[in-house]
Amino acid sequence: MSEKKDPSVLDGFKAFLMRGNVVDLAVAVVIGAAFTNIVNAMVKGIINPVVGAIGTKNLDHYSSCLSSSCEGEQGIRILWGSVLGAALSFVITAAVVYFLMVLPMSKYLARAEARRKAKEGTQEVLEVTELEVLKEIRDALIAQRGSGHDRR
Repeated sequence: MSEKKDPSVLDGFKAFLMRGNVVDLAVAVVIGAAFTNIVNAMVKGIINPVVGAIGTKNLDHYSSCLSSSCEGEQGIRILWGSVLGAALSFVITAAVVYFLMVLPMSKYLARAEARRKAKEGTQEVLEVTELEVLKEIRDALIAQRGSGHDRR
């Protein structure tokens, strides 16, 4: 019996790296990291001042105390303002990504797919029409041959 050789770990790793998904993921991570700066600037420059009109500009200052006294390092403090700030950053990031990237790209892809289907439909109609014309020519040639044999 011949033994089947298992691919080496290095071969598997090389195959993993050569897959298109890995490159796409790497590009997404780099773009995401760069995009984080835009979102942070938007939160710092727009959202925090709007929230600051109601209270403080820095959401980290919003907290609640679970113990009787929360002075200095004493007591148990819940920093719900930090959680709110992170949630707002996430929602803003998701909204910007969706409305500026996902939605336009999906509309573009839908239009491209509709154009492709329309082109295929037109090409299919042309092919059927050409086939019908060729059949008619063939039938006419056969009819001419048939009438030509009768004359002899």
